[in-house]
Amino acid sequence: MWVLLGIAVIVAGFMLRFNPLLVVAISALVTGLAAGINPVEVLAAFGKSFNDARYVSVIYIVLPVIGILERHGLQQRARTAISALKGATVGRLLLGYLVFRQLTAALGLTSIAGPAQTVRPLVAPMAQAAAEAQGADPDSDDVPAIAAATDNIGLFFGEDIFIAIGSILLMKGVLEGYGMFVEPLDLAVWAIPTAICAFLIHGFRLLMLDRKLARARTSSPAVEASK
Repeated sequence: MWVLLGIAVIVAGFMLRFNPLLVVAISALVTGLAAGINPVEVLAAFGKSFNDARYVSVIYIVLPVIGILERHGLQQRARTAISALKGATVGRLLLGYLVFRQLTAALGLTSIAGPAQTVRPLVAPMAQAAAEAQGADPDSDDVPAIAAATDNIGLFFGEDIFIAIGSILLMKGVLEGYGMFVEPLDLAVWAIPTAICAFLIHGFRLLMLDRKLARARTSSPAVEASK
């Protein structure tokens, strides 16, 4: 049970608002020492994990590129493109993005979209433009928030369908620790009904958002005055 000290270190570190990277590193060190692992072996495990995940540093290249594109009018182009489409609504747009996010996550392509890569520079401005065309308040943060929520829901409930995702492997390891042996495919299959339910529930919310905007537009003072 001493190995659980690592969890206590994480909880205490986050409560005291210490540097997250430092907290995680100390937690891993404490866990390794409590498990009787040599400090050199713990350090070697750190080095191996860093080397295996070195592709994570690609984000330091991607973010500046996205920033340059935004500076040169990427968001404005996205808003113009969606404004030119007849019948485009915020609900339909985000529903299509939800389908895309869930399907790609289910195939293991979890990094091709996300809050930084697609929501902020593309999806949120397009949704905001569609909402404004429906009469929404241009200064409201509701539409960008629901765009980010759509991305999170699509990823969270779609990635578990992919058998090689970290969460599936974690569940498999935990269950094996209790003597229950299951295949990753079995866990992935049981994630499909949950993903379908998440799609139906959030898709319904998006369509209700369209109806809400339509009712607000018909009852606005400007529309009433024109009547």
